[in-house]
Amino acid sequence: MQNSGTKTPLPDGAGGGARRGRTGPGRNLSPLLAGAATAVGAVGATLALTGSGSPLRGPCALFFLLAAPAAAIAAALRGLDPYGRALTALAGAVVVDMLVAQGMLAVHHWSVRGGVVAVAGISLLLLLSVLTTGTSRSRKNPQE
Repeated sequence: MQNSGTKTPLPDGAGGGARRGRTGPGRNLSPLLAGAATAVGAVGATLALTGSGSPLRGPCALFFLLAAPAAAIAAALRGLDPYGRALTALAGAVVVDMLVAQGMLAVHHWSVRGGVVAVAGISLLLLLSVLTTGTSRSRKNPQE
């Protein structure tokens, strides 16, 4: 059987490389992954703050300690491409964690709960400063 050489139009006007109209089970995966990451981070922070003896305490708390500052830093780096943004946010998260640990050790007040609270506070302050700066910029230049 030979092809006649005519092309049938693709549904929804989609081009050969376009993926905007993609259907299937993986079409809305990023919000689901973001929600799962938030849940794992919240569980990690809760387990670390309550002093639970669960075997999930260590991995989930470590995920929180890396993900919370990384998300706040990634929000501040909107202009970078995705891979550079992810790498810079992860490196910044490690720096925040190390500075918190160094500061707590320097003043002889090291504790797991204190470290989780300090990292959460720094991440929250960074995220709030990014959000308030972005809102004030949009109010100043409504044409952009």
